Amino acid sequence: MHEPALPPNRARTAVREIVATGPAGPATPRWTSSTVTAVRCPFCRENDDKVVDSRVGEDGAAIRRRRECLTCGRRFTTYERVDEHGLVVVKRDGTREPFDREKLRDGLERAASGRLDEHALDALASEIEEQLRAAGGEVGSDRIGVTVLEHLRGLDHVAYLRFASVYKGFEDLADFEREVVELQKTTEPKRRLPN
Repeated sequence: MHEPALPPNRARTAVREIVATGPAGPATPRWTSSTVTAVRCPFCRENDDKVVDSRVGEDGAAIRRRRECLTCGRRFTTYERVDEHGLVVVKRDGTREPFDREKLRDGLERAASGRLDEHALDALASEIEEQLRAAGGEVGSDRIGVTVLEHLRGLDHVAYLRFASVYKGFEDLADFEREVVELQKTTEPKRRLPN
């Protein structure tokens, strides 16, 4: 099987495997130097699988692999991305931690539960991550929250309000009402048809 190459403009630091989560929890990769040899099945937790399909995904930023567990026979998807070291999140209390794309993706998923499909969530997480990386090596957690709100505002108002309620710490109905009024002010008005 032909393995897709990463784009030449990507740094070749380390590669991480991000996998689908099953009922038994997230799958865990097994490494041999810089190559993943097997991934723990998210269904039965065994380390015995084979790759049945590999494709370039996320506009060349990742490799999507379909795997089949040789123990239980179930299939799952993994994504291989370049782990670009360097983006650090500065939290409100001043502590620093490495940027975690999955944490961003999980927050988006909670806000957009039942509103956006998996593909839209992955694309949104990738777009936000690229925008943050373009800004430089350090980014404040408040900047991440504002960036997410900006993207959700144009995509889905309910998801926007869900995220805003947690990010801005809404305490009562008045907070929601205020945000809805602001949301209505900043959205484009409906166009009237010519007479």
